[in-house]
Amino acid sequence: MNYARTLKCIAFAICLAGSLLGGISAAGATEYALPAENSRLIGENVTATVANDGGSLEAIAAAHKIGLLAMLEANPGTDPYLPHAGSVLTIPTQMLLPDTPRKGIVINLAELRLYYYPKDENKVIVYPIGIGQLGRTTPVMTTTVIQKVPNPTWTPTPNIRKHYLEEQGITLPGVVPAGPDNPMGLFALRLAAGKGVYLIHGTNANFGIGMRVSSGCMRLRPEDIQALFDAVPVGTRVQVVNDPVKVSLEPDGKRYIEVHQPLSRNDRDDPQTMSIAYSAKVKKFLADPATDRAVAVDAIARRSGMPVLISAGAPENSLSPAVPAVLSVKTQATAAPVTNLSNNGPAGSAKTLAAQ
Repeated sequence: MNYARTLKCIAFAICLAGSLLGGISAAGATEYALPAENSRLIGENVTATVANDGGSLEAIAAAHKIGLLAMLEANPGTDPYLPHAGSVLTIPTQMLLPDTPRKGIVINLAELRLYYYPKDENKVIVYPIGIGQLGRTTPVMTTTVIQKVPNPTWTPTPNIRKHYLEEQGITLPGVVPAGPDNPMGLFALRLAAGKGVYLIHGTNANFGIGMRVSSGCMRLRPEDIQALFDAVPVGTRVQVVNDPVKVSLEPDGKRYIEVHQPLSRNDRDDPQTMSIAYSAKVKKFLADPATDRAVAVDAIARRSGMPVLISAGAPENSLSPAVPAVLSVKTQATAAPVTNLSNNGPAGSAKTLAAQ
């Protein structure tokens, strides 16, 4: 199966559904109080019931400040176009902090999330992001913000212009001016790496956040990039990692693992079943006698994108329990479920899809 093509169709359909059906306005990023230095577990999962008048799974994800693939990982088999009215969805708002310094901006490509640690504040702000698609991968790097650009123009590279012409029959101009038709949105943070070609920016599309859709840059929903743009000073440290598996030994002795689908290497890969390369730290954690190996193996196979308790001797467990959300999620009528989706990301099915 061509998984890239599958998600390309999904992204295009979600775009149409959003424009035809309306949807739920996004509520911005999620703030968490920082745990102790020897703890990495934050938040809790909630559940929400799908009602009868709203939009796509992307609209639901936006309303709960989640990326699309995170919702699909947490709710396998859910129809991404029109989730079934009355179904109960898990909203994955519990997570382990990346194993990095709690400083500046940290991006974990595998989980399609950006973590911002405001200086001298005891909190972390988490944003879902879109990242580079196959063949235009966002690189792992440690760099800094060197420029804040309001109302950015977009200068497509010759390679991007070639791809647009060959894949979509679109002839891009040399420069796309700032404004509502600019796929970079209204705000951009330029990074030092790669001679300034990588940016954290917005979008003019109502889909693609939490997916591999860009030409290598990192994109946020419009209200999220505006908030980040206003908060982040020039010179902020930015670290980009690619860790599909995160583990934590908490102060109370509980051991957790959080497994995401790894980024595919080609359009034939199935991230739900492809092998995962473990770091030495993760290997040591899994081999420890205090880890329930069977539960860990199940969590690795499931790849839910949520923390799973894997302490040896703990009661039988799977995902951390979710609590009901205060508000129901609203959506339209039903359609046939789509399963076994990947994070290959669409190659770009609309003009707004693949900017930087």
